[in-house]
Amino acid sequence: MRVLCIGDVFAQPGRTALKKTLPKLRRDHTLDLVIANGENSADGSGLTAASAKDLFAAGVDVITSGNHIWRRKEVLSYLAYEPRVLRPLNFPPGAPGSGSLLLERAGTPILVLNALGRLFMTALDDPFRALDAALAHHPTVKVVLVDFHAEATSEKRAMGFYLDGRVSLVFGTHTHVPTADAQILPKGTAYVTDLGMVGVRHSVIGLTVQPTIDGFTTALPRRAGPAEGPVDVNAVLVEIDPINGRATAILRLDYHVD
Repeated sequence: MRVLCIGDVFAQPGRTALKKTLPKLRRDHTLDLVIANGENSADGSGLTAASAKDLFAAGVDVITSGNHIWRRKEVLSYLAYEPRVLRPLNFPPGAPGSGSLLLERAGTPILVLNALGRLFMTALDDPFRALDAALAHHPTVKVVLVDFHAEATSEKRAMGFYLDGRVSLVFGTHTHVPTADAQILPKGTAYVTDLGMVGVRHSVIGLTVQPTIDGFTTALPRRAGPAEGPVDVNAVLVEIDPINGRATAILRLDYHVD
């Protein structure tokens, strides 16, 4: 089984780049499932029904998210009827939507989970215990994929080892910067600290450069909008044994779209 996981899709440039490239990737790599983090797909801040529609049209099967999921009011109602868009499962009870999705590919059940870290983030319920509970709710599913949206690399690494042998893949999102540590952990879980993003190369994590610099150098409020220009697409391709759920390979697929 082949799964492609795509980093945070940033605004219109990121959505357009996926439309241009993802259909070919699906064919060339015979992909069974494509997951993308879409929490900044709407103008670089939040997600809307329209931005999600663009990602689905490009070939994404499941959209995960993170701390920016609530930036757009319409998402409160959208999550209620679109199960393919996940919000972190460790938000308090009563939050709209779900942090898990059970689907099937080629007769194999697949569980996709989304959790939010707590270090340097708004404190939520414990993501470690929340993921434990989700796994306990689906004890027979072998192929489990986890988007852990977190700031601290230490928290992400800890989560990878915590879930090693119990899930097929743990991939980090949120920093928009790809890490070079794609690996298979000792007990068979594929892991990468951060996928990166689908955003403009010459930017500050997707935002225009000078306003961002001004914000740091003046300490005054500055609005930096989405940058424009050629786009980097950061992703990982993972091969998983559908019988036992263990990963057999993980490979970065980083490419450039003019």
